[in-house]
Amino acid sequence: MNVKVIVRGRARGTVICARHPLNFLGGIDKKTGRVRDEKHDLFGRSVGGKILVFPNGVGSSVGAYTIYSLRYNKAAPLAMVCLHADITTASGCAISNIPLVVAGREDYESLRDGQEVLVDAVDGKVL
Repeated sequence: MNVKVIVRGRARGTVICARHPLNFLGGIDKKTGRVRDEKHDLFGRSVGGKILVFPNGVGSSVGAYTIYSLRYNKAAPLAMVCLHADITTASGCAISNIPLVVAGREDYESLRDGQEVLVDAVDGKVL
């Protein structure tokens, strides 16, 4: 699938899909990468070492620093695929050197938990 590149890079890994927006500041433990928001569909699961697929980020712009902390603590996603690149997610990925792409709705909805993909945020593809 063709995607819009927001933060360049490449990563191969296993998809973890969230169907609801993520609040990085309050919803994810920055030391472990586990989703701690009990109302979120990924509650209790870790985003660390995965290709995180989610619609968009929500909440405070300080969430960008949570993404950076995830990277620092080796608990960050390998790459992120979203429907809308909000400023918090984009800036967090940029300062953390995490590839970020935006997929069209059909392509986004075709991604499934456990699927192995290559996020090529240089050539603008998810394979």
